[in-house]
Amino acid sequence: MSDDKTLLPQPDDARSEGVLYERAAIFCVGNRLMLDDGLGTAVYDELIASYDLPKDVVIYDCGCVSLDLLPYLKNCDLALVVDAVKGSGAPIGSIVRFRPEESLSSSPASTSLHDLSLSDLLSVGSMLGYKVHGICLGMEVENPEPDQYEIGLTPKVAEELPRLLEAIVAELASYGFVLTKRLEP
Repeated sequence: MSDDKTLLPQPDDARSEGVLYERAAIFCVGNRLMLDDGLGTAVYDELIASYDLPKDVVIYDCGCVSLDLLPYLKNCDLALVVDAVKGSGAPIGSIVRFRPEESLSSSPASTSLHDLSLSDLLSVGSMLGYKVHGICLGMEVENPEPDQYEIGLTPKVAEELPRLLEAIVAELASYGFVLTKRLEP
């Protein structure tokens, strides 16, 4: 594990094969009423508030991954899913990058807090003829299942949120999609 608490494997996906993407979608997954499970929605809020997205990038506050997202897959060829991860073995606040198919193994992706995985969604999309490359970026969280509804993130996860935003921006830039940070007034 690296000292910066980021678990990002070497790129071995389509970008190393020189594939060019025309449209990207960011799927921010989570329930903002369940503390750290709301990580994806917190990312959505911060990206909307702090960045200008190019016209070829769309962002969705999705709640949970479900088949309801299929129509959105039809309109993109790169899907970046942002989600909370629990049980990866990494310290709280660690950023974890994985491919959707890794969610079928014992990787951190298998600990996603939502029932339908991105791999499942992409498989159904593939059966419908959609050609979408998927990547997941998550963060190891502390409390995704509070005893009662509570909005917000635990302190350590909130503290590390800017690093996750930077990782998302860098990931998209590596595929040719540049998000521009707005200057603060």
